[in-house]
Amino acid sequence: MGTVTLINNETGEKFDFDLIDCTRGPKAVDFSKLFEKANIFSYDPGYGSTAGCESTISYVDGKQGKLLYKGLPIEEIVEKYKFTDVIKLLITGQAPKNDKESKEFDLELRHRSFLNEGLINIFSAFPDGGHPMANLSSAVAALSTFHFDHKEMESEDDYQIMARRIIAKITTLVAFSYRNSVGAPFIYPDISRNYVENFLYMLRAYPGGKLKYTLKGEEEITPLEVEALDKIFILHADHGQNASTTTVRNVASTGVHPYAAISAGINALWGPAHGGANEKVLVQLREIGDVKNVDKFIARVKDKSDPFRLMGFGHRVYKSYDPRAKAIKALKDDLNKKGIKMDSRLSEIAEKLEEVALNDDYFKERNLYPNVDFYSGIILTALKIPVQLFTPMFVIGRMPGWCAQAMEHMKNPHARITRPRQVYLGK
Repeated sequence: MGTVTLINNETGEKFDFDLIDCTRGPKAVDFSKLFEKANIFSYDPGYGSTAGCESTISYVDGKQGKLLYKGLPIEEIVEKYKFTDVIKLLITGQAPKNDKESKEFDLELRHRSFLNEGLINIFSAFPDGGHPMANLSSAVAALSTFHFDHKEMESEDDYQIMARRIIAKITTLVAFSYRNSVGAPFIYPDISRNYVENFLYMLRAYPGGKLKYTLKGEEEITPLEVEALDKIFILHADHGQNASTTTVRNVASTGVHPYAAISAGINALWGPAHGGANEKVLVQLREIGDVKNVDKFIARVKDKSDPFRLMGFGHRVYKSYDPRAKAIKALKDDLNKKGIKMDSRLSEIAEKLEEVALNDDYFKERNLYPNVDFYSGIILTALKIPVQLFTPMFVIGRMPGWCAQAMEHMKNPHARITRPRQVYLGK
């Protein structure tokens, strides 16, 4: 194992710190004893150069534009697996071995998707028109009171039941949160439908379980819609130590109920700098309005005196094209060919923006490539998902990652409560 020597130029003191070999990516310096040894601490706003944990769940290579789940490239996962297979991969470390095992796991999640009637009654206290993310985070926190046994977990079975329960119920909670926000009656799960299809059913169906009636007959949920949504969920399942995942780990470090930690993660995801970005992208595309206005908005991006910021471009980690953005753009084009038509005006604007960004030196010098949020809103709109539901959809996708991360932290015998230091500048 190598070391790094830190020299305090004020005192001449030297301190050695161990280097940690990562299985992928650069080495890390073990600064856990920095304050104890040197009576100084590091200053790293946003923790961009700081690792707060060890993990085996997902790996992001921002320079190369790579994303791995349990060592598997995201491109391979999107091509070969269903979302429920990815859920099992992340929370158990093993994807289903065959179709039978895959179907059995999906069926287990469907059977766990029902909510306690007492929890359903909580929704009646929320006002119509409230954002579904507010309803959702509150409902997930309340879920801990109905399953308080998860506060103390001893065996692997305990952890698995905790994770599978909230992953199963999150689709119901999202559907209920949205329907409550618009004053619509709830539709209970239908276990004859698979995990993703069941979500669309709870979102769309009318009282009595009937899907929306049109002049052409009942508007059934198509396999193509289910497949598209399945892939979107896969692309959001985990992404290293992002803001919401770090929030889940930080809150879990206090020993709180895991569902309370996940509720905190939902609130962190809500922000437009994180999971709320795809909602803001769609709003901005509509603001641009026409492809002929693109150059005017690009000029605003370059104007230092203009606070305008182009949403859906650039990423805190990726310094090349986000691999999820490549996959989601390919999905958009594929859906268009197969009959799920995108909004042509929004697509045209988005494609023009991307063309400019990939060829303009201003964007290339700053590594401002399209990210996963850029095209996802256009696809979700084509799938008839309301804009205010975009971020809750992200919650469904990210839930297995949060559960895997929380379990990894709680099982670690060396994990400590998160307690960063501060650079104090007050009186």
